[in-house]
Amino acid sequence: MNQKLVNILLVEDDEVDVMNVKRAFSKNNIMNPLFVAGNGVEALEMLENHIIPLPKIIILDINMPKMNGIEFLKIMRENEILKNISVFVMTTSNEDSDKINAYNLNVAGYILKPLSFEKFLTSVATLKNFWQLCEL
Repeated sequence: MNQKLVNILLVEDDEVDVMNVKRAFSKNNIMNPLFVAGNGVEALEMLENHIIPLPKIIILDINMPKMNGIEFLKIMRENEILKNISVFVMTTSNEDSDKINAYNLNVAGYILKPLSFEKFLTSVATLKNFWQLCEL
């Protein structure tokens, strides 16, 4: 059976974090197409102008230039086509207000960027379990 893999959009401005996500995907044998946007403005442009295929999952940073993750989420949730995409926040922000705002905007999870690559691998493995369910 040839399954179509779920498209994933990573919205992240830190190149090291982008590389870590790609490395973690590779170590976990995650073959899903991964598209990258450097901030919320770029991500919305990619989504609204159909520059990339519509993702089923977005991994979103909060602290970014031009448009932060919460602003991006607010706009996304008001868009009929984008509003039901599953979003996981992956950020260094441990601010209660960011967590509350994110969950009020219906995120599927809020992961604090861990200090070690090993902990990050565990987080990605957990995400993989979620999107494998999405693929079914």
